Amino acid sequence: MINKISRNEARKARHSRIRKKIVGNSSLPRLNVFRSNKHISAQIIDDENGITLVSASSLDKDLKITNSGNVEAASLVGASIAKKASKAKIKSVVFDRGGYLYHGRVKALAEAARENGLEF
Repeated sequence: MINKISRNEARKARHSRIRKKIVGNSSLPRLNVFRSNKHISAQIIDDENGITLVSASSLDKDLKITNSGNVEAASLVGASIAKKASKAKIKSVVFDRGGYLYHGRVKALAEAARENGLEF
């Protein structure tokens, strides 16, 4: 029998390959995206110090998202992370798609973050 690797295990392998090249530091932090079936979240991380600088999620109460597993919710989260980053004086980041393909919800989050002033 063929042992098939699950989709999440394959994603984790892709993410580890990506993370070998992408490192966030204090001058250029990393924007990490996590996508589940129901929600999407984003964090801006300083890998040198090992701290999360800014985070946003579809679970945040201030966004008032009713259906959090779609493209509209992802774009709201992208706009929220960009606004929080500008308050924290973060202008540019390195985008880490987390092993996910760059389309759909991940693309909507990235484009909304770019439209609201985050550079990557």
